[in-house]
Amino acid sequence: MPDPTPDTGLGSFAAVLAGELPGDWTSTYHPRRGGLNVHHVLTDRVWDMNDVAEALAKHTVDHCAVLARHDGTRLFVAEQLDPGEGYLIAAMAPDEVPDKAFSGVREPDGLVVEADPFSAAADVTLDLLPRYYVALAQARGNADELALRQTDPRRVVMTWSDGSLVVDKPDRLDVARVLTESGFAFDPDRDAFVLSGDDTNEQAASARAAGARLSTLGVSVQLRHPQARPALGTTPAAPSPTVASPHRSR
Repeated sequence: MPDPTPDTGLGSFAAVLAGELPGDWTSTYHPRRGGLNVHHVLTDRVWDMNDVAEALAKHTVDHCAVLARHDGTRLFVAEQLDPGEGYLIAAMAPDEVPDKAFSGVREPDGLVVEADPFSAAADVTLDLLPRYYVALAQARGNADELALRQTDPRRVVMTWSDGSLVVDKPDRLDVARVLTESGFAFDPDRDAFVLSGDDTNEQAASARAAGARLSTLGVSVQLRHPQARPALGTTPAAPSPTVASPHRSR
């Protein structure tokens, strides 16, 4: 039975929290370093643009804890601005995913919790982790597409997104011209060419026409559907490893 009056010091809080989360977690406490701010290496990986980011922007973190699971998922834990008022918990971004892959991905913003690791564990399990899995799947899908374009620059990827076909802005002007003449319009906000419309058959016909013309330029076309997102409240079969600085979105 849980201790009704657990030790709520940051290190103890994080250790108890790790034991209450699903899966095998470890907790590492990062203590004060004699006034030297070396914790920015950790705070820079906090994947948040809400309450946690605001708190980290207002004061320098001089001690914190990091929870890690075998699959690479990491959680950052720090005190609130006023010690004794509770804790901040946020997911940490995966190091292996390139920054560009986080473009357009909604951050899995963290939590402000009371100094009770048992209730905090429930909040993390039911709220933070499901949002983290959704964001991670999107970022990894983007990373896969970036890798595909890097390994084969003569390939154009057309992705269905909210009823439109989207193509990232190509480096070649002749490819951009073909897209424009095939009905795609450049969207500066997305830095991409977009083919919108109410008739998917017409969009598909335009995509085929563009593909035929691009093939004469030695450029192949791949049609992709957006990566499926895990349902909120569920855990992917095999979630993999953990970007944004607390002061900027990736």
